[in-house]
Amino acid sequence: MYPRIRDLREDRDLNQTQVAKLLGMSQTGYSKYETGENDIPTAVLIKLARFYGTSVDYLLGETDDPMPPAKRTPRKK
Repeated sequence: MYPRIRDLREDRDLNQTQVAKLLGMSQTGYSKYETGENDIPTAVLIKLARFYGTSVDYLLGETDDPMPPAKRTPRKK
């Protein structure tokens, strides 16, 4: 999970301070999420998923599909 939030941030050319400000926290606190030193609270996971346009499952490593379920094209039967 932790490399995914770092990669998403870097892909958007954001620094930790910018993302921390979005979350209403310090850069140091956010940095501990990226390094895995601190677990990410559910509310923060939801904010990050919404901000990056992905799913919490993707952030947690439960899927490799970054698209949230509502944005996926339904399968034809």
